Amino acid sequence: MNAVITSEQLPLYSKIFDDQRDPFKDAVAAIELAKKTDRNVLLKIGGNWCSWCKKMDAFLTENPDIYQSLHSEFVLLKINVSDSNENTEFMNGLPPVLGYPHMYVSTSAGKMVLSKDTAEFLNSGEYSREQWITFIDQWKADSTKNL
Repeated sequence: MNAVITSEQLPLYSKIFDDQRDPFKDAVAAIELAKKTDRNVLLKIGGNWCSWCKKMDAFLTENPDIYQSLHSEFVLLKINVSDSNENTEFMNGLPPVLGYPHMYVSTSAGKMVLSKDTAEFLNSGEYSREQWITFIDQWKADSTKNL
């Protein structure tokens, strides 16, 4: 793994759900960064209202090895979906959301390779380290080149 990645080094679109951000511009920026750094893009759909989104962020903070691996292998793009801004036009271009948070994996070429119900990360009502480690390994850029 490369140097330690801190929150301060991440683009704003990787850190917060913001109903004022343009998801199309953020997606273009995330894909450009993914191309430059040989990573896939991980789209996380949710919002500040979403308790499971907050639990996922807390899980990643409490598991720094998984946090580092996630940000080393993916450009994280948080897309806000809320009463104040459903980002309907952007969301209509994606497969249906099954619940929140919902995740998609895109290659750096913009090809969608996965729609993921994040309930699959749970074990006994908590996010599972094993599920996250498997997910990162299975869907990182090196593993999806031939899809």
